[in-house]
Amino acid sequence: MHSEAVASRSADQKDPREPRNGTPQLDAVSLAIVEQLQEDGRRPYAAIGKAVGLSEAAVRQRVQKLLDQGVMQIVAVTDPLTVGFRRQAMLGINVDGDLDPVAEALTAMSEVEYIVITAGSFDLMAEVVCEDDDHLLEVINKRVRTLPGVRSTESFVYLKLKKQTYMWGTR
Repeated sequence: MHSEAVASRSADQKDPREPRNGTPQLDAVSLAIVEQLQEDGRRPYAAIGKAVGLSEAAVRQRVQKLLDQGVMQIVAVTDPLTVGFRRQAMLGINVDGDLDPVAEALTAMSEVEYIVITAGSFDLMAEVVCEDDDHLLEVINKRVRTLPGVRSTESFVYLKLKKQTYMWGTR
């Protein structure tokens, strides 16, 4: 990251220790560390330190704080097709009553990659990754639709994944 970009982000930041809406406020150096790890999650702390102007130990501390605060995770992202999961779908779900119990039940399902509460045509959106069409049918018909409060579902089966990136975190 260029030093001008770090400097301009610093000028725009308020006190980085003050949370905004209950979420940690990140300074320009923390954002630059996140950006470095998004480019290569295995990048050595010494290399990150050189890029952002900190020591290896300071980067290690910052990364641990970002992990502890839930700002980021460091994980291996796989292509589901290469590890035996042939079917992905987005499920739009409408719920009668309180959304939280349904969202919590979906969160507990191993096939659900993420779940969001939305405004619009659906109350919840859930991405599921399944072994095949039979597995997807079982998840939708036997597990999701039978949850108390689920009124309706609509499935959006993925035919081809054109873009998947995780670089949005520092824009």
